[in-house]
Amino acid sequence: MSTRRITRDRVEIARFRVSVVSGPDAPYAIDSATEEVTVGTGSGQSLRLRDRCVSRHHCVIRAGVEGLVCEDLDSTNGTYVGGHRVSSAVIAPGDTITIGETVLAVELLGDTVSEVLSPHDHFGRVLGRSAAMRKAFAVLERVAASEATILLEGETGTGKSALAEAIHESSRRGPGPFVVVDCGALPANLLESELFGHERGAFTGAVDTRIGLFESASGGTVLLDEIGELPLDLQPKLLRALERRVIRRVGSSRELPIDVRLIAATHRDLRKEVNGGRFRSDLWYRLNTIRIVVPPLRERRDDIAMLVASFYRDLMGDPGASPPADLVRSMMRGLWKGNVRELRSAVERVLVGAPTIEDEDTGLDTVNMSFKDAKSRATSNWEKQYLQELLPAHGNNVSKAARAAKMDRSHLSELVHRHGLATEADD
Repeated sequence: MSTRRITRDRVEIARFRVSVVSGPDAPYAIDSATEEVTVGTGSGQSLRLRDRCVSRHHCVIRAGVEGLVCEDLDSTNGTYVGGHRVSSAVIAPGDTITIGETVLAVELLGDTVSEVLSPHDHFGRVLGRSAAMRKAFAVLERVAASEATILLEGETGTGKSALAEAIHESSRRGPGPFVVVDCGALPANLLESELFGHERGAFTGAVDTRIGLFESASGGTVLLDEIGELPLDLQPKLLRALERRVIRRVGSSRELPIDVRLIAATHRDLRKEVNGGRFRSDLWYRLNTIRIVVPPLRERRDDIAMLVASFYRDLMGDPGASPPADLVRSMMRGLWKGNVRELRSAVERVLVGAPTIEDEDTGLDTVNMSFKDAKSRATSNWEKQYLQELLPAHGNNVSKAARAAKMDRSHLSELVHRHGLATEADD
């Protein structure tokens, strides 16, 4: 059963209650105020537990298109729905969620909470008329002018860098510099010097004093791209810079004030990185002032035709050009695991007539893919085709389809969610 209803200017999200029915915190309950309830022992959780077997960021329960969904956040001891360990699963009536020594029950409350959708189909040069993108635009339109730190999470190629630039341009810092630091591309031993600068003689090869990117971006914005790759030993220094607004160049004891706004971006869920000990929890809390999850293209398929048309005009150099209908139709069939970036590349290949070996479902070049990636894509395509035949044969009912396929219902629900397929209310 869908827990969302989209109108012209807002999305109505079903409210739900999460109850602790057994465990150290029982009895206790919390009602959702947004689309999700986070559960764990760390500060800032919607439902904060004392169970020592529960991770800081253990799981999240959200109202999704296909119903209430429980997602494990790479917790240490796992999340179990209906007795089965899951990474993500749709919660059926009567299911319980077990985490550590705690058992949770979830129920719909019968009312909704509204979230406003932007009336615009773009934010800066980022396009989107889908509800998912207009919801993100609405938040960014409110916070872009502030000085708040913004964390952009989303898969590779979803447009996080373009959104960060649009935030900068919409702020009072727009006339100032916009500096991008790719934390995943720079060697760890050079990253500190790149960010904070260094004094002459600070290390071998430091023949001159160098101003770091935080100083050079004064009056503007710094985008720390792929911040999930930031080395652990550098994270406390970044935290100090954010909290005290000062830096120290490598080889210096003098503190220098900085005047920048920080935007961070990552393809990782940093809550999972915290659980794995790869990211400091105090830095996560500092970055998590405003968190925007940029949806993958498979969750905003309504935007594909619009994006194809925009890429076509740009690549043709003709603002009045319209893409052929068969091109749009072929692109609408794609899976686009590389998201918007991959879609643009596909349109460009078509326009330059580049030879490709085309996958029936994606129209993508597989010649230059590794065996592992090509096999993964083929498996994914087969899964989707199988589900597209299985579900309609059983009235799009997940429980009936799972019984017919002789597979666990939670696993089938996870596959349905992964491939963005619609289902009906369960029996």
